[in-house]
Amino acid sequence: MNQATVPTAHPQALPEPDLVCSAPGWERVEFISDLHLRPEDPATVSAWLRYLEHGRFDALFILGDLFELWFGDDMLQRPPEAPGSELLQRSIQALQSASARAPVYLMHGNRDFLLGSAFAQHSGVRLISDPCVLEFAEQRWLLSHGDAWCLEDRSYQTFRQMVRAPAWQQGFLARPLPEREALARMARHASESQRSAGNTAATSAPDAPDYGDVDAATACQWLRATGCQTLIHGHTHRPGQHDLGAGLQRLVLSDWCGLSQPPRREVLRLDRQGQVHRLSPEQAAAPTPAAQAPVPAA
Repeated sequence: MNQATVPTAHPQALPEPDLVCSAPGWERVEFISDLHLRPEDPATVSAWLRYLEHGRFDALFILGDLFELWFGDDMLQRPPEAPGSELLQRSIQALQSASARAPVYLMHGNRDFLLGSAFAQHSGVRLISDPCVLEFAEQRWLLSHGDAWCLEDRSYQTFRQMVRAPAWQQGFLARPLPEREALARMARHASESQRSAGNTAATSAPDAPDYGDVDAATACQWLRATGCQTLIHGHTHRPGQHDLGAGLQRLVLSDWCGLSQPPRREVLRLDRQGQVHRLSPEQAAAPTPAAQAPVPAA
């Protein structure tokens, strides 16, 4: 598979995100996010591993929350019998094989923002900053996890600002791994309990978290500043297409959840003609995928 170059990352101040330039031979670029891999959801794990093994992408972008929780790259050193170690090792091996065939780009999410260079080295993925611009199909596409732009969720934005600070991360990673794991699980439980108690928003799935939504004005500001027409993001677990006006739009990725009824998992494929297709992982990995109606690009 062809490779692409990732220029040196710019500071995260608008309007200079990371830039990924497609290689000449790319025909299919695919996007997934919010898999939240964990042993408690084996159906999602199995679907994920099959997709990586048989995927037909020329480049894959994972736009955040690949794992349900990530406490630091020293998780890679846990003994095989530790909880979650088998899942982690299988994921590492699958990513190694996939990235040997085609470039796999990984963006941090709100659950796995501590994924670091050791994980990238072991798995073969290429870490990209949030946001990132992809140049492909004679267009520029703005990529983000999406959590930084859910501005109405003020308590989360305060928390995000704290945990993304280098000093906080340095202090947290200095703690013993079991302590970090316990603290992270406590924080997740408290957050989910709070959201569950106050969740009155209508969502596309009954068990979707109330994350608020991406601020439209901020999305438009970034799109205009980066010369893009389409924002592709995850985080909200509300797959859809939103017209932002003036020829701008945002495409929201699906989360993956094998515990829901029916199970949720979706791949968004961008082809060489700039058309967008929503596929199941099985359709995306099929030798001759079933024809899908494209999502009109702005």
